[in-house]
Amino acid sequence: MTLGEKLRSILDSLPAGWSEARIVVSLASEADADRAALILGSLAPGRSGTTFRIRVSASGLGGPSPDAARHALDRLDGEGIDARLSLPGTEAFQAAAPAPPEAPRALLAKSWDELVSRLPADWSDLHLELELASSADTDRGALLLGPVNPFLQPDARPAFRFRAARRFGYGAAPAMARRALARLDEEHITGRLRVLRVHSDTSPVLTQGPVWREGGRAV
Repeated sequence: MTLGEKLRSILDSLPAGWSEARIVVSLASEADADRAALILGSLAPGRSGTTFRIRVSASGLGGPSPDAARHALDRLDGEGIDARLSLPGTEAFQAAAPAPPEAPRALLAKSWDELVSRLPADWSDLHLELELASSADTDRGALLLGPVNPFLQPDARPAFRFRAARRFGYGAAPAMARRALARLDEEHITGRLRVLRVHSDTSPVLTQGPVWREGGRAV
């Protein structure tokens, strides 16, 4: 069974009236990841290492259509790229049941303002984590956070880490970080923002700023 046929089988198993499905494409080899990213590029996937997340729209309006997704996946097969598909989540259209009232939500831009107000006046560098309330928002969240260069955590949480720098150095400017969070607010994407590390009044020599390391990786 080709990947396109596997996708068809997955979509055919969904409840009648489904509107959107989130498909995960997992590669067997890291060596194929960059080539797969090019092939899947038209689907605007979210990527974490050798894993790609694709949002498939039944109507083709809110994302790639099933036919477009099948065509791209069949190209992976044609290139001899070994991959498997899974379906972590889907959204069904429910016309009969009224939508529940929206629960009050904490705005992420406001969370940023409150967080910054508690920092030392001379803070210079921040390392932050934003954990989204729903893993269904991971792909869209990654896109909206793009200007702050987010790094999706390798564990099962829908959590991103990024840096902010107030004067110079590594990280997004505070205004840019706040604007990226406000974009999530505008699309009703919620989560929890927290500071992992903070430095004050850094004066780097022959570098752009402090470097922290996690698991052997500079952040």
